[in-house]
Amino acid sequence: MTQDPNPNPRLLEGKTGVILGVANKRSIAWGCARSLADAGMRLAFTYAGERLESAVKKLSEECEGSICLPCDVTKKEEIEDTFAAIGEEFGGLDSLVHAIAYAKREELQGDFFNTSKEGYMIAHEVSAYSLTAVTRAALPLMEDREGSIVTLSYIGAERVVPNYNVMGIAKAALEASVRYLANDVGPRGIRVNAISAGPIRTLSAAGIRDFNSILDQIAEKSPLRRNVTAEEVGDACLFLVGPHSRGITGTTLHVDGGYHMMGV
Repeated sequence: MTQDPNPNPRLLEGKTGVILGVANKRSIAWGCARSLADAGMRLAFTYAGERLESAVKKLSEECEGSICLPCDVTKKEEIEDTFAAIGEEFGGLDSLVHAIAYAKREELQGDFFNTSKEGYMIAHEVSAYSLTAVTRAALPLMEDREGSIVTLSYIGAERVVPNYNVMGIAKAALEASVRYLANDVGPRGIRVNAISAGPIRTLSAAGIRDFNSILDQIAEKSPLRRNVTAEEVGDACLFLVGPHSRGITGTTLHVDGGYHMMGV
């Protein structure tokens, strides 16, 4: 008798979530969205600026019952308006996936000590502080729903990765934010976790100098001897959002083929 590889295909039926950070089908955020939608979750997608509006709306149409809203996380009023609209449409919120990161391209090369103050602040506002900002806006919608919040990190938060520079510092702040937020919202039954994903060829990764060499190093030295996929990260997100991880909070789950444990 063949075992069903997915015995709970609609594990999240009737649940709702918001995904921040989808840009295209290569986005890790899209891998998360697909895993959650395939499990039955109804999703709200957000986009920042008119440049991404068309692409994100088109992708959202592939997920049944989804909605698509603007949300520039550097604008407090826009965050509030977005979550108010989600509340009106969904009535509440069971999950939030924060997959937003940004640093100026010129800050992702050369010596870290040459990072500009402007570049440092932008990277932290968009990549780290925004998790706190959107969590605050989501809390009223998650009351009494045992919600789950998931963000995306990278091993550059723990180790020096050439040319990752200020983004590594921002990701370290993001992971610390996960722990402090988890402590704050735990009494409300809400969990907060991070996924430290291995390098994946995305639009954001294109801005990192010598990114191909990073991919090659992971494939050569990780225990699985390969790079991970956005779909694998998406399934880890499904685990952290779903009931099977109900006792897990304040942690960073590595989905990188085991590379993080190696001494190289």
